[in-house]
Amino acid sequence: MSLLSIFAVYFIIWWITLFAVLPLGMRSQGDEGDVTLGTVESAPARFRAGRVLLLTTLISAAIYAAWFAASNYFGISLGNLPRIVPQFD
Repeated sequence: MSLLSIFAVYFIIWWITLFAVLPLGMRSQGDEGDVTLGTVESAPARFRAGRVLLLTTLISAAIYAAWFAASNYFGISLGNLPRIVPQFD
């Protein structure tokens, strides 16, 4: 697998993981009871970008390592998944 392919797969995993990690531990301004004028109650009270990026990177690295081991050492690939869409020849 080329370096560009490795980066592309990791980037896709990282981006999907980012949206799963974003709501973790988020407290809204409404939860804190301190709503800033001009914002909605559901806006984050304190957005910790560094924590979110670090957690996303660690989780996506673990997911990528599992995928890499499954594909290279155990021979599991997308071709092994059952086909659920009929094939029209």
